[in-house]
Amino acid sequence: MSIKILWYTTDISAIGDVQRPRLLIAWLALEEDLMAKQFSRARDRGRRQGVLPDDALLFARVTPGNKSLSERVYQALKRDIITGVHRPGEALSEKDLAEQYRSSRTPVREAAVRLQQDNLLRVVPNRGYFITKISVQDLTEMYEYRAAVECACAELAAAKGANPALLKQLEELAHTENKAEDRESYVRFISADTAFHLTLARLARNQLLFNAVQSVRCQMERIMYAAIDIGYYGELPVDEHCHIVEAIVKREPARARQLMYDHIFGSKAKVIDLAGGGAHS
Repeated sequence: MSIKILWYTTDISAIGDVQRPRLLIAWLALEEDLMAKQFSRARDRGRRQGVLPDDALLFARVTPGNKSLSERVYQALKRDIITGVHRPGEALSEKDLAEQYRSSRTPVREAAVRLQQDNLLRVVPNRGYFITKISVQDLTEMYEYRAAVECACAELAAAKGANPALLKQLEELAHTENKAEDRESYVRFISADTAFHLTLARLARNQLLFNAVQSVRCQMERIMYAAIDIGYYGELPVDEHCHIVEAIVKREPARARQLMYDHIFGSKAKVIDLAGGGAHS
């Protein structure tokens, strides 16, 4: 007896039929996290219709190229934390998040674990999730961390010689400007600033350093969004960025390192002053 397959779409609408003691259901899954629920419905429906025996074998094939719902919840919630949609210290429930991001609880739970690793959220057993606060001490440690890794990136980029394509991109990003008191313009600058620092890290050609720079950018973006939420748009570091690029182009490792150090700690002084010693503790 040949194997026949009953195909289901994601809404569990049967488009084929089969009469066989062992039924093989293949489901084209667009949302990984819905597999268990959809399979359960398919199984129950098949048994009610008398075409699916108890020993049916179920399997799923995930359509290539589709992000899992868990990944999409992670990215959406991460962006909302960074941009201040969810405020520092805010309590979030798994149920509410599942509704807000249109998912089941499993993707929310998985996203929460990753966001805790990013230091954007705390998972408190039997209580829920809490958006992390940023204290003055956190700010100090963050900038010290940035100096350690990004000064090394600038030095290595200048010492190793730049990839022409990446260097051109870096130069363009360095000249990014925004309109005074224009939130949308400043939001574009925030993205460009992150791209500048990540592109420079790529020029160092050291994956560990790149990962280190990338890991701290979400916190830096949080700080920048928090600043514009209180009406502070800061001073654009166009000249500082351009001087760093110039040192890399001229293959001056020591100068590139010093310029990056001055840039980072100049930024730190402004942020600490803005916090006024009263950042979230």
